[in-house]
Amino acid sequence: MEFKNLVLKNRSVRRFYQEIPVDRETLKQLVDLARLSASGSNLQPLKYVLVCNPEKNAQVFPLLAWAGYLKEWSGPVEGERPSAYIVILGDKNIRQSFGCDHGIAAQSIMLGATEKGLGGCIIASVKREKLKQLAGLPDHYEILLVIALGKPKEKVQLESVGPDGNIEYYRSDNGIHHVPKRSIEDIIVNWE
Repeated sequence: MEFKNLVLKNRSVRRFYQEIPVDRETLKQLVDLARLSASGSNLQPLKYVLVCNPEKNAQVFPLLAWAGYLKEWSGPVEGERPSAYIVILGDKNIRQSFGCDHGIAAQSIMLGATEKGLGGCIIASVKREKLKQLAGLPDHYEILLVIALGKPKEKVQLESVGPDGNIEYYRSDNGIHHVPKRSIEDIIVNWE
């Protein structure tokens, strides 16, 4: 797949075919992409928890917040929930702050998932202490992000930001998830 098409296809997906599993080997392959990605000072302070067991998935799900702009929607219903999660951790024994390493890693994971026909959602709104206790993580691990993964059950459509400047994504009556994007002219700042 051409890289631009891969980027265009890589959208935040919040509804999945829950019954279609994502196995541990696939999660390891995605984490391997993150492992090979850039890291500040090449310190490689990130670690990962792989979750693809339905019982553990059910424990992770309520610790996440979904789609802040969709006020009336509390997240995917049973049957549309993720089949797997990757929890990105920062190891404070290696480094105390993690810069943008976890963003780079998350994007590598998402692009790899898209290439495999999966969809995902990078979630930063996490009940971190509860998840840390649930997973039995020692204190030197900081939960940075959770990536929800599965076979996409929704269509995401990009569109231009309208004249009102509203960038809030929304879901139309037919279930399509609309994501307004600023134009290239609006994001490049000229230095003259």
